[in-house]
Amino acid sequence: MNKDFLTKIIAGKKEEIAAAKRNLPENLLRDKATVPQKRRMFFKKLEQPGPSGINIIAEIKRASPSRGEIRKDVNPAAYASEYESGGAAALSVLTDGPYFKGSIKDFKTARQAVTIPVLRKDFLISTYQIYESAMIGADAVLLIARILSPNQLKDYLNLCNELTMDALVEIHTKEDFETATNAGARLIGINNRNLSSFKTDINTTIRMASLVRPNQVAVAASGIKTRKDIEKILNSGIWNFLIGESLMRSSNPRDFLMSLMGKC
Repeated sequence: MNKDFLTKIIAGKKEEIAAAKRNLPENLLRDKATVPQKRRMFFKKLEQPGPSGINIIAEIKRASPSRGEIRKDVNPAAYASEYESGGAAALSVLTDGPYFKGSIKDFKTARQAVTIPVLRKDFLISTYQIYESAMIGADAVLLIARILSPNQLKDYLNLCNELTMDALVEIHTKEDFETATNAGARLIGINNRNLSSFKTDINTTIRMASLVRPNQVAVAASGIKTRKDIEKILNSGIWNFLIGESLMRSSNPRDFLMSLMGKC
């Protein structure tokens, strides 16, 4: 993925949001979003290592811009159930349609099938999407530091707090980390994938791990395929891992998830 491609994704999101607002104005969406809901504690689940010494956020991901279609005929409920029975601490569900073939329906279906917390993963660039996330029952959302201004990020974190949702703030560089920290982010997602070149290097997490402050919790994401990868990152002091593609490509996601946790 090059920078122009990321720009296309964001431009597409702006069009999606404009169309959604014509269908349901933001003030009406806000009213729906502020109806109290029982959230599942996402941040709390990741604060400490799980029984196996790590926590895995298992992702439902139909496709990606760099890899194309990852798996056909995905049943979100079945995958969510497999992930939960395999010991996942939480789920992540892609809701972007044009580039990841996801949907809000996928999110709702997956969340209804499990009791663990669920993260809505998308390119969130508007308060409209934050309200939408709250309305559909998201326990947490992904906020990408790179695509938001410092003020936007701070405002979105505050709004998530008002709506009782947690926020995973994605960073890739030291500058991203400083922006996230200054905005008050407590849950830091270190993306091993560079969104400009789309190159992935798990050493990114290892290099960035020392920046994480005592009041913050880190999650390593992208390019984690083996137990060896996990052990390498675990040695840097990070015990949370967001894993999607390798799980989706596995013929038995439950068993593969357990093997990643060192259970079999």
